[in-house]
Amino acid sequence: MPNEILRHPRLSSDAVRLLIWQLSLPDDAKDPLSKTACQAGIGKCAFNRAKGELKREGYLHEWRQQGVRGLWSTVQLVSNVPLKPEQALALRDGVPAGGNPAAGEPTGRTVGRHPEEPVLENTPHHPQAPSGAEAPEVPAATDAGRQLISTILDLEPRLRVPRGMLPQLAALASAWLEAGHAPGGVRAHVRRSLPGPKQPILKPGGLLRYILSDVPPAPAAEEARPGPVQPRIAQLRECEGVHTQTRLFRPEGDEEFCGECLRGRVPEGSPLL
Repeated sequence: MPNEILRHPRLSSDAVRLLIWQLSLPDDAKDPLSKTACQAGIGKCAFNRAKGELKREGYLHEWRQQGVRGLWSTVQLVSNVPLKPEQALALRDGVPAGGNPAAGEPTGRTVGRHPEEPVLENTPHHPQAPSGAEAPEVPAATDAGRQLISTILDLEPRLRVPRGMLPQLAALASAWLEAGHAPGGVRAHVRRSLPGPKQPILKPGGLLRYILSDVPPAPAAEEARPGPVQPRIAQLRECEGVHTQTRLFRPEGDEEFCGECLRGRVPEGSPLL
């Protein structure tokens, strides 16, 4: 484990824990990063931040690929040294590309490893359409989505997004609104997913696209709460009869006297003996 990872100034503790956990796995391990984060007790938001940090620093690379049945999967590669995209691609394919990776010629265990099983998690990199195939339809942006994106960009001065990405981000925000999410909930989700206030955001457009690309189900509407339970004393009535102390009773109708008083009272119309 290089000291550069443990002492990296731009990697959070979650990112370091995620990376060293992956690098400590056996050579034939195929655990995706999401499973490692679950085992390490790293929550979803913290996992997204840590994953973004590893990708920005070159310790994590991802590729989207299509299988024989047309299903898309994500291949992940982690390394114990920062790799450029062409170096990571050469390491994945086993073909030299412009020189050896930064770690030198691999002996025994290589500097990188990747699970061969499909990784069931969304990534910010959309697959390119095969030649001759139609490109997937991009959801249209709505006025509400454009307004939501403008309010999201006001959350942080670091979110300076190129104007060319605004239509795509507005379309993603529109998908959240169409799924039933409230604008305040979307802004709260983005705020929780941003890195710490002292950490720079190198590619704010890509980060927002990654945060908004996975639309979870909208929270169910809060069920109507039952009214407050009426206290038992509210169901009692004060007897109008003569008692040493106030006596309460539970009436069966609109009677004003308790049972003891009623038994001692002479019904109206009864003959006097």
